[in-house]
Amino acid sequence: MDRTVVQTPDAPQAIGPYSQAIIADGFVFCSGQIPLTPDGVLVEGDVAVQTRQVLANLQAVLTAAGSSLDQVVKTTVFLADMSDFAAMNAVYAEFFATNPPARSTIQVARLPRDARVEIEAIALRRSP
Repeated sequence: MDRTVVQTPDAPQAIGPYSQAIIADGFVFCSGQIPLTPDGVLVEGDVAVQTRQVLANLQAVLTAAGSSLDQVVKTTVFLADMSDFAAMNAVYAEFFATNPPARSTIQVARLPRDARVEIEAIALRRSP
């Protein structure tokens, strides 16, 4: 199996020993994104503001991998507080307006940098 590391300056660099994404067997496996700017600054604000940044980061990683949000087949959303679900969901619906991917949403005790939301994704890769 071929395995290609994806790295783009248009999304925050990994803050640990992991890749932004891996391309394998026609899929793109994106690491969880938190609301950091590409410069690594945590976006302040409510979960809606943070979700918008997270999805912009995922979009940048997917573009670098030769994919897009339209090609996402599965996401996992991690929330620091499940009471933020409706606000996160409203922003999420803007990015996945048509034929949204399968999704799981989980409340966690804590996220890196005390972010309110983290989202990971699996997408198909467009044919080269």
